[in-house]
Amino acid sequence: MPEYKAPIREIQFVMNEVLESEKHYANLPGCEDATPDMISAIIEEGAKFSERVLSPLNQIGDQEGCQFNDGEVTTPTGFKEAYQQYVEGGWPSLAHDPAHGGQGLPESIGTVISEMVGTANWSWGMYPGLSHGAMNTLQEHGTDEQKEIYLTKLVSGEWTGTMCLTEPHCGTDLGLLRTKAEPQADGSYKVSGTKIFISAGEHDMADNIIHIVLARLPDAPAGTKGISLFIVPKFMPENGAVGSRNGVACGSLEHKMGIHGNSTCVMNFDGATGYLIGPANKGLNCMFTFMNTARLGTALQGLAHAEWGFQNSLPYAKDRLQMRSLTGKKNPEGAADPIIVHPAVRNMLLTQKAFAEGGRGLIYFCAQLVDKTKLADTKEKAEADALLAFLTPIAKAFLTEVGFESANHGVQVYGGHGFIAEWGMEQNVRDARISMLYEGTTQIQALDLLGRKVLMTQGDSLKGFTKMIHIFCKENADNDAMKPFIEPLVALNKEWGELTMVIGAKAMQDREEVGAAAVDYLMYSGYVTLAYFWARMAHKAQEVLDQGTDEENFYKAKLTTARFYFARLLPRTRSHAEIMKSGAESLMEMDEEHFIF
Repeated sequence: MPEYKAPIREIQFVMNEVLESEKHYANLPGCEDATPDMISAIIEEGAKFSERVLSPLNQIGDQEGCQFNDGEVTTPTGFKEAYQQYVEGGWPSLAHDPAHGGQGLPESIGTVISEMVGTANWSWGMYPGLSHGAMNTLQEHGTDEQKEIYLTKLVSGEWTGTMCLTEPHCGTDLGLLRTKAEPQADGSYKVSGTKIFISAGEHDMADNIIHIVLARLPDAPAGTKGISLFIVPKFMPENGAVGSRNGVACGSLEHKMGIHGNSTCVMNFDGATGYLIGPANKGLNCMFTFMNTARLGTALQGLAHAEWGFQNSLPYAKDRLQMRSLTGKKNPEGAADPIIVHPAVRNMLLTQKAFAEGGRGLIYFCAQLVDKTKLADTKEKAEADALLAFLTPIAKAFLTEVGFESANHGVQVYGGHGFIAEWGMEQNVRDARISMLYEGTTQIQALDLLGRKVLMTQGDSLKGFTKMIHIFCKENADNDAMKPFIEPLVALNKEWGELTMVIGAKAMQDREEVGAAAVDYLMYSGYVTLAYFWARMAHKAQEVLDQGTDEENFYKAKLTTARFYFARLLPRTRSHAEIMKSGAESLMEMDEEHFIF
């Protein structure tokens, strides 16, 4: 049976040594309780819950799935009980406002818990994950009354939340949505329409489910300018408890490739009572609070599948005996050598390791930016917000792409056994595949990055990050030990800007150039971004080794993995750069009628 072990030492390295979390929290108002001892205790308890409670349910959730019966959904064996333990442990309230029952700790600490929960059991972790997005949306845009009624219950974990955007005829293009909201004399609205692909839309784990729904008012302008946001509860709240059933019901469950333990629902709103969140016709702006939370959460999924794949590939590679090493016997007492001696297998293991550990650096950095957007002063908040907006599509799309690659490597390491369900490797692949689709596909994230975030700001958002890389490289220019990392990073940082200018110039003549270059631009950006974080990790590891440590193996492994990343993975930027420069012609010259089979 596959297992999960929380990588606490790896987490501590990124948080405490590379990103200097103690200094980070000391500089933010309201983070006085985030002491090293408290954070360590929280992580230790989160690790126990993830390893002992959630991990054993991962395969059960996949095998049983959710059961649908006349509008009601039953989650897999143990899911409901695990959620009750989660609530009793106070985990839903960790990073939320004390005014509504939260513990007031920084978002970045909650991110660490989300990583462990999600890696142990992604399907289960989606239930509280969706609630977290609903809480952030209400906190940011809800009225005081809405916060008191709904947010308090969500923070406690008694109720859960969802995000209801997609409809049968529209996904990313939300300007096409048809769900209607009719105003009522009492200030409420009657919401009618059908939403699909609603994760955690119906289940038996909590007393109530609070749907955050996009819909149109009768006099709304066409397109995305005419979308409003509503709270639509499953049960109407009455004096702090659940009352009568509202006009919203699950019509069916989707039959899916993976994440079977999470209920993916068709939700029917039939004159359901709802309440407006934020200004009328500004719902998409408000929903972006939820969507940005979800996109960073999905970036975590990429890390989760890479980490899980590595953790379960490594012991197998050390134990499985197949053939002899090309340089002679490494296991003379055995009939063959363990497959970890073979370069091809090491390549897969190191790829998983490099993407997991590099991805952790990127995500934890983004989580610290989230802290700053909520708690820092006006100037620092604005800078953090701009940098976070730039990095979010990279984190979401790039990490899910390489997370899926890492999951596939897990199957390959196991050979035929990887294709068999009992080992769990094929489940990791199936569960990972959705991450490149929901919350905006890789292609949509790429258009967002290149079109909206970079070209529409005349490159200012890119410059904000490349300046950080430039400063780091300049500070370490004379460090001989860092030259293998600094020199290629300097060159790529310069090329990144040059490629952007080339694409921008072409786009002025032909807008198709943006779409043609976008995905390769995003992947190029992802490899360079992870190179920056690997360079930072290598710098810290070398610094500790120079000072002397009794953890030499840990820090030497960091340096070795960094060298692997720069030698074997970073060169992928070359193909992405060449493809970008090739232009749109080869994609667009074929007439539609020539697409035949």
